[in-house]
Amino acid sequence: MRTVTHRRVVVTGMGGVSNLGPTAVTTWSAMKSGRSGISPLRSFPQSEDWTVRFAGEIHDFNPSGVVDGREQKRIDRVALFAMVAADEAVRDSGYDFRNAADPYRNGTIIGSGIGGVLTMEEGHTKLLQTGPRRVSPFVVPRLMVNAAPGNVSIQFNLRGPSTAMASACASSGHAVGTAMQLIQRGDCDVMLAGGAEAAITPLTLSAFASMKALSTRNDDPQRASRPFDRDRDGFVLSEGSAILVLEELEHAKRRGARIYAEVVGYGATGDAHHIAAPDEHGSGAFKAMEVALRDAETNASEVGYINAHGTSTPQGDRAEVTAVKRLFGDHVYRLAMSSTKSMTGHALGAAGGLESIAAIMAIYEGVLAPTINLDNPDEGFDLNFVPHVAQEAKVDVTLNNTFGFGGHNVSLVFRRFA
Repeated sequence: MRTVTHRRVVVTGMGGVSNLGPTAVTTWSAMKSGRSGISPLRSFPQSEDWTVRFAGEIHDFNPSGVVDGREQKRIDRVALFAMVAADEAVRDSGYDFRNAADPYRNGTIIGSGIGGVLTMEEGHTKLLQTGPRRVSPFVVPRLMVNAAPGNVSIQFNLRGPSTAMASACASSGHAVGTAMQLIQRGDCDVMLAGGAEAAITPLTLSAFASMKALSTRNDDPQRASRPFDRDRDGFVLSEGSAILVLEELEHAKRRGARIYAEVVGYGATGDAHHIAAPDEHGSGAFKAMEVALRDAETNASEVGYINAHGTSTPQGDRAEVTAVKRLFGDHVYRLAMSSTKSMTGHALGAAGGLESIAAIMAIYEGVLAPTINLDNPDEGFDLNFVPHVAQEAKVDVTLNNTFGFGGHNVSLVFRRFA
């Protein structure tokens, strides 16, 4: 039984936009059905010189229902994703942020690995083609990593802590964990937390491809992201946003809010090993999970499902499986672990937010999202990775892993509310 030593934090709203759907609801539905959101690139032309010609793009994105047309021109795609996701999360929560009695008790933390890189590229092109006097005055407020939380705070009159996390692919995890701590210690009552990324651009795609980090399965994009499979050859770059409404328990109960799950643990570590490659033994990942479980006052044997970082890279998947086996011991064969990146691809700084939805809904609905494209598990990968199709299971505790370049590791623990 958990000993409560601080204020409890619950999830009362979720919003998202991804290549699987324009909302958190449609994204989760697609995850359950095992649908891939990977397709040939449309956003910019490519020649045969490009070794990677596909990604997890969001097609036909239209934020007009949330942001008017004139304002859209002043905001980068990454912040627009966050604003649309935040709008859904707020509506889902039923909380009236704009008329809150004390707006300084409400805040936002939104992570992004890269921020407004599209604006950077377009601005640089404009500079080279037309000179410095023609560069837009909106370039800086569009490209800054904190543009997403800044715009969301304006959107909902959030006057409490407003900040960005930039820890590569661990950004969302850090955002949710830090927001949880702000509420636990009494600084805030409600926080919007998650991540956003819009990095499918010529520079970013070519840079990741140059690192040999991306899958080159151009002839079969929907089967390119294949975590834990022996034929995996890299991750698939994608984009999107996911925002959670985190709320102090008594605050949520007073207004009769629906509670999806409780956020009970947060662990964060650094590999101190290599700027891009994971520690092959998964030592940092192991410690992040261990710290998160200790923070949650939860035994490893209570965990029923892990939403893995599971990027589909040879080194990353092996390091994570090694860490999970080491931490969970024999219990590892009684839990399930899947990677929803097999469907979404890797949304970098938004990944942890999107995958937290899967970890939360596993508790709320009793459905574990699958790892698609897992035809031949790699040697020693003998866990229940929920291959191909979703599984029904009653789980009370789930864990979400997000790891990033720079050696950043984050684990979050969610528990069924009781």
